[in-house]
Amino acid sequence: MESIEERFLKKIDSTSLDFIRSIIDKIHWEARLIGIKGPRGVGKTTLLLQYIKKNLPIDHTTLYVSLDNIWFAQNSLVDMVDHFVKRGGKYLFLDEVHKYPNWSIEIKNIYDDFPELKIVFTGSSMLEILNARADLSRRAVIYHIQGLSFREFMAIRTGHEFPIHSLEELIENHVSIAREVLQKVKPLEHFGAYLNHGYFPFFQEVPDLYHLRLEEVVNMTLEIELPLLRSVDISYIPKLKHLLHIISESVPFIPNVTKLSERIGINRNTLVSYLFFLQEAHLTKNLYKDIKGITQMQKPEKIYLENTNFQFAFTPKNADLGNLRETFFINQLSHAHTVEYVKDGDFKINGKYIFEVGGKNKTTEQIQGVKNSFIAADDIEYGNPKKIPLWLFGFLY
Repeated sequence: MESIEERFLKKIDSTSLDFIRSIIDKIHWEARLIGIKGPRGVGKTTLLLQYIKKNLPIDHTTLYVSLDNIWFAQNSLVDMVDHFVKRGGKYLFLDEVHKYPNWSIEIKNIYDDFPELKIVFTGSSMLEILNARADLSRRAVIYHIQGLSFREFMAIRTGHEFPIHSLEELIENHVSIAREVLQKVKPLEHFGAYLNHGYFPFFQEVPDLYHLRLEEVVNMTLEIELPLLRSVDISYIPKLKHLLHIISESVPFIPNVTKLSERIGINRNTLVSYLFFLQEAHLTKNLYKDIKGITQMQKPEKIYLENTNFQFAFTPKNADLGNLRETFFINQLSHAHTVEYVKDGDFKINGKYIFEVGGKNKTTEQIQGVKNSFIAADDIEYGNPKKIPLWLFGFLY
């Protein structure tokens, strides 16, 4: 127990408050049980430590612990919590809960047995909150965190703070919003860097090693989280890596499941399931005609990598500009909006808006006469009533 407390203090001392992600203000920290889900590398641990450092006493009442700590090989979470609460513990932060066997049952028991305790836990995007043995869905308030938005990336790079805007605000007021941003910075000066290496907060640490670390994130997700949380056969992992490379080289990838299953050696039904799992793991983004009826066995219409940085990590010499633009658009929109495949245009948003994504010379020809349709155009600073700068969609969160 002393070793856990010592590690917590060391982590707190080394935690910087220079940049704090805006999601910290959207979490209802007063809730008794909070879950924060997200892919590897997006900053879940940092968020917890920053909240503690800013808002809580660093004493016997507060404890942060990662459940992949070797200490838990011989000690149980319930026993640790019992010890903590008896000594006045009030605020418990549990990181990487998916690494701990039967985590959901033990957290349910802790929640029920220690009503004076507030608990925050983090885990993989694939974390099952609802299961037959321990239903946390009624008890926990769940938040999802993804990589940096373009807005956050520019704030880190330039030191300028920019407000978040709703999609409706962008559509109605994008000219005035762009003007406000351009008074402080030139967004297109930073946009290419964001597409290449701006999605994960660790870009600040050792820039030259960024894409290598990105590959490690992907490998750990494929080799550890998918087998652990979705029972993916470990022998299929090289084939899934092959699949990701195929997707990264496409413009975008339109899956022919039968041919693809033959090419990479996975039977059709298993392949469709694995495509679903890759999206759950936030390695890909699958586009469907009707997002309401998605099932694990439904074939997507198109498949993109989850973010543009993956494309530079997997196939740096073959990064297609059109694919990068569409991947950026889907990534920034899908955080809080539904994105669907549509024939007239590229994407349907929230079942209402139609968007075509392209360069500055993109015309409205393909969406002529389509209600609520717009162009998301790259390489422009300002737009017009039907054309919105692509970079502005990075201000949605």
